[in-house]
Amino acid sequence: MTIEELTIRLKQEAESFNQNEPFASPMLQEQILLKDSFKEMLTVTLACGLAGEIINREKLETLINSCFEKFPEILEYAKKDLVATVLRDPACLGYLEPLLFFKGFQGLQAYRIAHALWKNNERFTAKMFQSIISRKFGMDIHPAAQIGHGLLIDHATNIVIGETAVIGNNVSILHGVTLGGTGNECGDRHPKVGDGVMLGAHAQLLGNIHIGDGAKIGAGAVVLSDVPSHTTFAGVPAVEVGHPKDEMPSFNMQQDFTQDAK
Repeated sequence: MTIEELTIRLKQEAESFNQNEPFASPMLQEQILLKDSFKEMLTVTLACGLAGEIINREKLETLINSCFEKFPEILEYAKKDLVATVLRDPACLGYLEPLLFFKGFQGLQAYRIAHALWKNNERFTAKMFQSIISRKFGMDIHPAAQIGHGLLIDHATNIVIGETAVIGNNVSILHGVTLGGTGNECGDRHPKVGDGVMLGAHAQLLGNIHIGDGAKIGAGAVVLSDVPSHTTFAGVPAVEVGHPKDEMPSFNMQQDFTQDAK
């Protein structure tokens, strides 16, 4: 799906709701139907979600647009994140819902703006964005963290991703996950997560460890060491309990790790 095709799809979904649910009409008009592009839709949606007493919506829209101009890949990443959300979340009935309502998607895109500011050496403003994202969306992602595309952050509440964390492409992360350090050490101190990984609810990954491609981490696991590719780890402390049935466990979201038993 191209960004242009996504824009058309979003307008179609918005028009259907606009005709049948008049209470939602002002939001649909303002954020979707009166906009000409996915860029404009995403800009106003993020600005509405982040605006508050100190920073108003208009200033946020200007800043977000500036980031899109300097880092156009953000929009492509956002499209892939939106598609991933629709494909993997059974509660998602279309593309419009996650764009307008899902704090995991919105918080991830807001992080991408903060990351762009960080790369542009506007680091105080990036940290300010981090603080606002934490308060508005319940997820704390350091703007220096490196996160790939095609992510699903499901529910998002209490997500913590540290400064030197790296996350690959096509990863699924459930609520309560931490990618943190093991103490007050400095330098490279946070986990590195490969492509296609699924991180179960409240999994705690601590230290400069590597999670291989296609791995699965069970809910509530505490991971303190490297996880080989295409293996399933669970428990406290986490140990190998089997192997995922799929190359990309992030796609099917199968969280019953007992099915992966050796």
